[in-house]
Amino acid sequence: MENSRSDRYAAAGVDITAGYRAVELMKKHVQRTKTPGADVDIGGFGGLFVPNIAGMREPVLVSGTDGVGTKLKLAFDLERHGTVGIDCVAMCVNDIICAGAKPLFFLDYIACGKNEPEKIAEIVGGVAEGCVRAGAALIGGETAEMPGFYPVNEYDLAGFAVGIVDKDKVLDSKNVSEGDVIIALPSSGVHSNGFSLVRRILADSYTDLYAILPELGMRTLGEALLEPTKIYVKPMLALMDKVRVKSVAHITGGGFFENIPRALPAGLSARIEKSRVRVLPIFKVLQRLGSVPEREMFNVFNMGVGMVTVVSPQEAGEALDILRANGEDAYVIGFVSKGGDRVQLV
Repeated sequence: MENSRSDRYAAAGVDITAGYRAVELMKKHVQRTKTPGADVDIGGFGGLFVPNIAGMREPVLVSGTDGVGTKLKLAFDLERHGTVGIDCVAMCVNDIICAGAKPLFFLDYIACGKNEPEKIAEIVGGVAEGCVRAGAALIGGETAEMPGFYPVNEYDLAGFAVGIVDKDKVLDSKNVSEGDVIIALPSSGVHSNGFSLVRRILADSYTDLYAILPELGMRTLGEALLEPTKIYVKPMLALMDKVRVKSVAHITGGGFFENIPRALPAGLSARIEKSRVRVLPIFKVLQRLGSVPEREMFNVFNMGVGMVTVVSPQEAGEALDILRANGEDAYVIGFVSKGGDRVQLV
């Protein structure tokens, strides 16, 4: 690659050598994610992974893809790029765990107006950290320099994950019954959804990202909003190993009203006790600044609940103990009932 150079291409805005430099800088991050079965020597045309299917009767691959969305605009404004990669991984692997699957590997895609190797490596460092938290290997990706398509200082970030689960362990909402318990796993903040509304609230209220608000303690508003998405893979796998988990919902765009019904069969609804929901301060700030009606808040944001899982009443206590032993301050927020609106906030 030392002889690979194009002056005319560089004049058009694409620096081939910057791409090589970025790959070299990101290699140390990629190596952190190595897991059994992964070949983490990046630079080839495809990422390789040998899955361990020992003990599985009928292995099923589960895939997920997502991006970070307009949360990236805040990262640009604050010039902080080290955590958005965690968001990218989280949005994919948290979806995969809803099927009961263990994430195996991840690939990222970064498109930018100008390839700045140090910035690209910082972004990939966050992706690698997300992969470590999920127990997945970062086996490849793509960095595309696209001058004229993206502004010089901006980029987009998306990813793709693959997991595996034995067919008879795939979670199926048909197993949910009336009276089952709904357990909440707390979120770390806004996660990576609803940022178009967040940005509109900030613009309309003339609120500075560097403002230190009493509700947020000593953190700035920008820091609170950039808090990376929590990854629930390891505690949920621990739970599934001991308890019969009936279904799981990742609370993303659409909030409670869109996502919780996806974990329920037809004819059943979620009765959520609103007083039990541990609403994080950042949501109270956003609601106050934007004068957003409460129902809309629950229909856009996670409101402090990043994931819910449904178990039988008999196993609810054990489920809570396991989740708490694995770092999740889980708690009961409701139960499954018949009829009525699919989600009832009472």
